[in-house]
Amino acid sequence: MLIRECLQQKDVTLSFEVFPPKPGVPFQPVQDAVSALSRHNPDFMSVTYGAGGGTSQNTINIASFIQKECSTTALAHLSCVSSSRAEVARLIGELHEKGIQNVLALRGDIPDGMEFPEAGYYKYAYQLIEEIKSRGDFCIGAACYPEGHVECASNVADLEHLKAKVDCGCDFLITQMFFDNNVLYSFLYRALRVGIDVPVIAGVMPVTSGRQIKRICALAGTTLTPKFRSILDRFGDNPAALKQAGIAYATDQIIDLLANGVKGIHLYTMNKPDVAQKIVENLSEILN
Repeated sequence: MLIRECLQQKDVTLSFEVFPPKPGVPFQPVQDAVSALSRHNPDFMSVTYGAGGGTSQNTINIASFIQKECSTTALAHLSCVSSSRAEVARLIGELHEKGIQNVLALRGDIPDGMEFPEAGYYKYAYQLIEEIKSRGDFCIGAACYPEGHVECASNVADLEHLKAKVDCGCDFLITQMFFDNNVLYSFLYRALRVGIDVPVIAGVMPVTSGRQIKRICALAGTTLTPKFRSILDRFGDNPAALKQAGIAYATDQIIDLLANGVKGIHLYTMNKPDVAQKIVENLSEILN
């Protein structure tokens, strides 16, 4: 199913993100996690595209598994920073052959120590969107950053770049994780003012590891709220307690988002079905 159609037809959507195994790492544990997550009947599941493009083939394989074996709509990430134009063309062709109709078009993070190659590569996400759009009836999503992209000089410039992606044919947006819902509400207002009117799906990450979330926030430019910092300070050395607190915090975030009219929730599951299950159980009546 095209995700744009799902977003039009449903009052609220719930989706999950998973990441494929790295080269040389067993495939089965990821398949097991995907199978467990699919039992919660998400509207779609997205599959990330590893830094440097090292998991690009596994991304397609997992996306195909999601659709064929789990009967769930798949959203395959595709990055242009780590794949040449020729490689992008090959991957788009393979997605089409496997019946994967939904693509999240990303510039991608430039790995440390790597200089972006100019020749033979797309430099910006909007260029990738244009290319995908020219190759068939794909539904195309893109990333957005409620707190602004870390490489962007200002939030105004960041919105200009985002508007370019929408104008080139992006059908919906998924946000980077955030921990203060007011940051998202402000972003949605500012985006609408500049004419960005495609559906925006809120990306929520249940935090279960203090060290991991600090690293991710540093890379993504995401701010931790004082409330969440207190949680990390109090429970950071107790994995079980932090996991429980992280699930509770994410649940509260989602309830507030839905109460304020946000219609799409995207859980960054980190391949942990038990965490997603707890949140789905906490929202069992709210999501109905």
